Amino acid sequence: MAPKKIVIDCDPGIDDALAITLAHGSPALDILGITTVGGNVSLAHTTANALRLREFLGFPGVPVTAGAAGAMVRSAIEAAHVHGETGLGEAVLPEPTLPLADGHACDFIIDTLRAQPGEVSLVAIGPLTNIALAVLKEPRIVDWVAEFTILGGTFTRGNRTPAAEFNIAADPEAAAVVFGAGWTVTQIGLDVSTTAQATGPIVERMRALGRLGSELLIPCATFYGMVTASEGPAIHDACALAYLADPSLIEFRPAWVDVETAGRFTSGMTVVDFELQGRTPNAKVGTAIDVERFWDLAMDAYGRVAASL
Repeated sequence: MAPKKIVIDCDPGIDDALAITLAHGSPALDILGITTVGGNVSLAHTTANALRLREFLGFPGVPVTAGAAGAMVRSAIEAAHVHGETGLGEAVLPEPTLPLADGHACDFIIDTLRAQPGEVSLVAIGPLTNIALAVLKEPRIVDWVAEFTILGGTFTRGNRTPAAEFNIAADPEAAAVVFGAGWTVTQIGLDVSTTAQATGPIVERMRALGRLGSELLIPCATFYGMVTASEGPAIHDACALAYLADPSLIEFRPAWVDVETAGRFTSGMTVVDFELQGRTPNAKVGTAIDVERFWDLAMDAYGRVAASL
């Protein structure tokens, strides 16, 4: 079976780095391009990190295209206190030598989907600004895409605020455009991703991967939070790429999802209605992940990358 063609829209970011590494190492996925957005850190840093990851991991032929620096209508927010000043925790990768692609991320997304209608899956693991700009500029992408997946939102509690997850809270207006675009959004949120934790035994499996473990995976994962034998930092974004590689990893329920843009305390909240109230679902929302199988898939992918370094 041919690998699934994907475009990754991201804001690297610790968990973005682990997600990109998983995608590169998975035989089930073929990365056609990476687009960047301001989010976890500034666009300058997220783009530089994507360029560093491309060369360190070894996929020089994949274009990296920069996109929006901040939200569509409100001030940018960042999470450098979580990801480190430059975004990759304690990982220090060599400076990139290959150039950034010309143009804007939203145009790369449009052009790629137009060129291969029904063949390319789009996955967004950062704020949804680039995706919203692409939808507004060319609404037909909702028909051209094979599948659209996000890492974002929650139907329980947020991490940016009690109500809102960071990627949605960073640009609620963009998220509202995306959920209202007329496609089915595959939403993998905190309810799923917080269970995929890098515990002590997982970090030891990373340590066995040589340079990849010591120079990237562990300096990223352990910067995120304390690691014990039974608990550790959640590696959120990697869940979305693992799902694309093996959709059976995650359980879903159909839902109608609205995005709160005006609430004083709830701005950025994904309001998830599993009851639907007679509406056709605009999303399928992740409710659980097989954590053991997730880590087996991730470690298999990481092992393939490690063997090539």
